[in-house]
Amino acid sequence: MKTDSLEILRILKSEIASPKSELVFDNPYQLLCAVILSAQCTDKRVNQITPALFQYAPDVFAMASADVKKVEEIIHSCGFYHNKAKFLVQSAKDIVQRFDGVVPNNLIDLQSLQGVGRKTANVVYAVGFGGQAIAVDTHVFRVSNRLGLASSNNVLQTEKQLMEAIPKEMWTDAHHYILLHGRYVCKSQNPKCSVCSLSHLCKYFNKKAEK
Repeated sequence: MKTDSLEILRILKSEIASPKSELVFDNPYQLLCAVILSAQCTDKRVNQITPALFQYAPDVFAMASADVKKVEEIIHSCGFYHNKAKFLVQSAKDIVQRFDGVVPNNLIDLQSLQGVGRKTANVVYAVGFGGQAIAVDTHVFRVSNRLGLASSNNVLQTEKQLMEAIPKEMWTDAHHYILLHGRYVCKSQNPKCSVCSLSHLCKYFNKKAEK
């Protein structure tokens, strides 16, 4: 691992004492639903939606038999609600039919669920089951490439480069460090470079400064 990468993670760790997901959930089923809803939607909005969703479908069996139109109505404000409602119900049916109603605890089986991609599976595996994984969402993709932890315009390649650059036992924490830094400091449109503790290590900032 590069010295700069170690230093980046050390600094982020000093600023984010307890890195964890900002999604609110009580069990792996609820986490899976929340992560499906979080695609191109803020965690804050998802947390506003899920109480009503879980009241309607409190467990995977209830979701598997849920009315898709009713699910759409509940999650309407999170965007892309047609597909998300379909994925919520279809993935629940998969879990009931193939895994006896228990959310699988490994990446291969998680990714086999309908509507569950690599990023969603990584989050559920890491956050729900304590595994080590790096989920590359828009924040992680942007920040890791700006900092130079990765160098790719491809999400999967970025994930692979981060996995090579960061010790496995740090993958999940590193994911949260980078994500939260992107959410609150290294924003997409107006990054707060003037107050960023990583600017001296940031390729994006140094390139901008040279201009």
